[in-house]
Amino acid sequence: MTALERRSTVSLAFIFALRMLGLFLVLPVFALEARKYPGGDDPALVGLALGIYGLTQGVLQIPFGMASDRLGRKPVIVAGLLLFALGSALAATADTLLGLTVARAVQGAGAISAAVTALLADQTRDEVRTKAMAVIGASIGLVFALSLVLAPLLTAWLGLAGLFALIGGLALAGVAVVLWRVPAAPPLPADARRGSLLEVLRFKPLLRLDFGVFMLHAVQLSMWVAVPTLLVGAGLDKAQHWQVYLPAVLASFGVMGGVLFPLERRGHLKAVFLGAIALIALVQVGFGLVAGAQPSLWLLGGLLFGFFCAFNVLEASQPSLASRIAPPHLRGTALGVYNTLQSLGLFVGGAVGGWLARSVGPTGLFTVCALAMLAWLLVAWPMSTPGRSGLASEPHAS
Repeated sequence: MTALERRSTVSLAFIFALRMLGLFLVLPVFALEARKYPGGDDPALVGLALGIYGLTQGVLQIPFGMASDRLGRKPVIVAGLLLFALGSALAATADTLLGLTVARAVQGAGAISAAVTALLADQTRDEVRTKAMAVIGASIGLVFALSLVLAPLLTAWLGLAGLFALIGGLALAGVAVVLWRVPAAPPLPADARRGSLLEVLRFKPLLRLDFGVFMLHAVQLSMWVAVPTLLVGAGLDKAQHWQVYLPAVLASFGVMGGVLFPLERRGHLKAVFLGAIALIALVQVGFGLVAGAQPSLWLLGGLLFGFFCAFNVLEASQPSLASRIAPPHLRGTALGVYNTLQSLGLFVGGAVGGWLARSVGPTGLFTVCALAMLAWLLVAWPMSTPGRSGLASEPHAS
């Protein structure tokens, strides 16, 4: 990478990780802390308050992405971070579960993922794009693992309101990073044509990736309805779950760097991509088989390590592929659709995962997750990759 590419990658990875912090940092403690609010005795309302963040993210990703194509990336990112900070402030001052739900919706309205990813794509060459996206994927995985470690400690110290206040302060710090550290996006040529949302929705290669990111994040959030219970059943107190999560995440980064980048350079990205999907399906089968027993911590840790290896590969390669196949004048819109499906996956995963755990138990939950990954594998199987048979030349959907 050039110095400019490194600066863009690091600063935008920080912004992206900050956006995910709003979801991940409250994930391990929200259900317990929300019971202290009026209305918090209803699990369905608690689940709605947790998941509505992903819903508003999903609804607004496309408008934010389209706006970034027309108004510029950085103004849209700053506006989204300010909305995120406002929602955090509202959550910090909420005194009812309804107020907390509204605040979470406002937090999610800061839908900057498409603009951030499009800006990174604008500022990196195709040959280093996957590496740049991998830094963002690694930041997400690291934030997820650190959130599981820090959330109980910060909540015990600050309370849920203080946790939201801290998140809001970090969002304002993110605004400063955007204004003074992130390089300006290169302008599009004056004669560049403007595309439409319909053009993006008719492009079959993008639709495959959109379907995939929905399934990936739905499964990610669904499985965490049951995984903590399995760890407790294996004898690990909830305050010590980070002792399994953190090593699994950190080790998976090493596997990703040693597998994804070399094999991509040799033209094997499709095989790695499909293999990662299959690995997550197998992990779900493994969890389903042990859910009714008392598995060892080593077995659960091994399954989580397999999940994070595959998850990080997909988190790095999917947005890279989306940004490379989308024409520059459609990049923000295309990534808006992509991130909409990602956010909706988080929302559906939280809502449906809780319902499945209650209705069919953890074994049934993991079985559904495995079937979802198999469905994605079938959809992704005909894909091509840039530089080989030409993903961008794959025909439009009819």
